[in-house]
Amino acid sequence: MKTRVQFRLRIYRDDSIAFGPGKIAVLEAVAETGSISAAARQLGMSYRRAWMLIDEMNNALSSPAVNTAAGGSRGGGTALTPVGEEIVKHYRAIENAARLATAADVRALTRLLAP
Repeated sequence: MKTRVQFRLRIYRDDSIAFGPGKIAVLEAVAETGSISAAARQLGMSYRRAWMLIDEMNNALSSPAVNTAAGGSRGGGTALTPVGEEIVKHYRAIENAARLATAADVRALTRLLAP
């Protein structure tokens, strides 16, 4: 038997999700690829979906998480701002802290599962 535990932290601003698993994944993929389209391909989502996640996040923030440069002869590019880097760092730190804080209870629950 294989078990999996998944925490899904979401932080809302009014009725929209400012930070959540999908938005953090897009930020990480943009940081890795330097491109929204490459990040979308890596995550198996449409460019439009990736763009909407970034746009929603940027609109929820006082400073953007992502900067984009239009394409052209030199090509475009997308990069995380320092704010975007902080978002990823703190989000992952919260996930790790939650995992550590709940480890004993998670073990106790998983022991109750049928083999």
